[in-house]
Parts: sequence; structure tokens; C-alpha cells
Amino acid sequence: MSSEKKKMGRPRIEVSDLPEDWKEIILDLSSQGASIVELAVAIDVGRNTFYELSERDQDFSNTVKRCKELCEVWWVRNGRTNLGNKEFSYTGWYMNMKNRFNWADKQETKVSGELTTNNKLDLSKLSVETLEALEQASKE
Repeated sequence: MSSEKKKMGRPRIEVSDLPEDWKEIILDLSSQGASIVELAVAIDVGRNTFYELSERDQDFSNTVKRCKELCEVWWVRNGRTNLGNKEFSYTGWYMNMKNRFNWADKQETKVSGELTTNNKLDLSKLSVETLEALEQASKE
């Protein structure tokens, strides 16, 4: 038996294994508001592989960042251009924006009242010289 370990499982997918026009495919779909899973399926990889490629390959990562921007632009534009459309589901649109793009409701917190502390400084263990130095420093 050889001392070399045999690799188990599927071979790792690299960007070179993707369709030649992978970049155009995912950029085009993103400009139509497609999700990450739609992009992964379009280039015939799983979602996890898609994320792994994004971590391993700088060109892929940069393209995915651009895809996310294009996708969000599509959704923002869709909401903006449907302001007068009574048939448009703003609730669905808004929930999508919160879930996909981490939008959040503005939250304000007001604090009122008085801040009190019960911190007491025990000076009994300080030398007379230290106490005199503290007293002198407080006068400066």
C-alpha cells in the first residue's frame, strides 16, 4: 500500500471549469434582479461552490460584487418606477429589500433621565504623599 493519501470526493471546481461566458451570464441575470442561487444555477454550480469560488478567485469575487450591485439597482429601480402602480406589492418589495440587501427600519433611541453612580474611591490605603500629590494636581 502506498504512503500517499488518495483524495476522496469530487474534484474541486475552478473558474476555468465554468462556461466560457460565465461573466456575461451572471452579469446579465443580475441586471435583471436575479438572486445568487439563480446565478449559480445559470453557470451550473451549487450555491456553496459559487460562494467558495468567490472566496478563492479574485476575478470571480469582483464580478460577484458587481452582480450584487446590479441586482440591488434593479430592485431599487423597480420600486421607484412603480410608485404610481396600485397593483404593485410594496410590502413584498420592501420585505425583499430588507431580506436581500439588509435594509432596516430607522430606529431612534432616546435616553432621558439622570445618570448616577455608586462608585466610591477608597483613599484610606494611599500614603500621605500620594494624597498631597493628588490634592495639588486637582488644583492645577
